[in-house]
Amino acid sequence: QVQLVESGGGLVQAGVSLRLSCAVSGRTVSIYRMGWFRQAPGLEREFVAAISRRTGTPYYADLVKGRFTISRDNAKNTVWLQMNSLKPEDTAVYYCAADTGSILSRREVQYEYWGQGTQVTVSS
Repeated sequence: QVQLVESGGGLVQAGVSLRLSCAVSGRTVSIYRMGWFRQAPGLEREFVAAISRRTGTPYYADLVKGRFTISRDNAKNTVWLQMNSLKPEDTAVYYCAADTGSILSRREVQYEYWGQGTQVTVSS
């Protein structure tokens, strides 16, 4: 089993930066891809970014490309999502996800493990 715990969310003003963390525990050696998703009120959960745990190769949704950066430190079993130039439309619950599959994916169904989420609220 794999456990994911997100942290770093909060209430911020538009334009500032925030960094989310995802601590991974359990059978971490089996995890190859990790991702961040978000869900705004009344909307479906959407893909934000993914990263290969082995190579560090990132993959971004167009909406956040150039503003968000995903990174990982395998020794610390942690994945981060650095979010810059935040906008009110970035307001959502952000979820960390992980899977044993090796190909980066934006599809929710291809992630087996999920965290509980952390709220990010961006005021205008």
